Amino acid sequence: MEAITFNLSPTIELTDEQFFQLCQNNQDLRIERTAQGELILMPPTGWESGNRNGRLNQWLFNWTDLDGTGIAFDSSTGYKLPNGANRSPDASWISKERLEALNPDPAKFMPMAPDFAVELRSATDSLRAMQQKMQEYMDCGVRLAWLIDPQNQQVEIYRLGQNVEVLKSPTSLSGEDVLPGFVLDLMGILS
Repeated sequence: MEAITFNLSPTIELTDEQFFQLCQNNQDLRIERTAQGELILMPPTGWESGNRNGRLNQWLFNWTDLDGTGIAFDSSTGYKLPNGANRSPDASWISKERLEALNPDPAKFMPMAPDFAVELRSATDSLRAMQQKMQEYMDCGVRLAWLIDPQNQQVEIYRLGQNVEVLKSPTSLSGEDVLPGFVLDLMGILS
């Protein structure tokens, strides 16, 4: 089952608080909102994607605990991006310095783009839609993002201000200067 997009505009324009409350009232649903106000309902993933996403988050959270320079987040974390969209990457990270400077309300969506974001394509995800989402992250200030695509055995690396780099069947990925020292082993995630 693919994601379902609802265009409520111009009939209904949800405020940020109304969208937040909609998500709170429907916690079993994964809901995102585009910058144009469209609501995207995403179905649960199959067990294989769920396992891959768990491994991805495990690697990121373990590194974050050891590194101590930032905070990692899973796919249940909502971000209010600068363009007005509400997105929930499969995994993300923000530096403690940026978090402390903003001091956001922990009960609300994060009111900024993460420094680092990862999307893991599941069998029902449209590659084109995922690539558009990745570009949206970059346009909103994400410094490094990975689109991991098991179906095509590739990873697209998005860097702020640079062209997308496509790697065919890589065995690992580096966090580069955004997450210095972080290396994601793709065994069990890409293959």
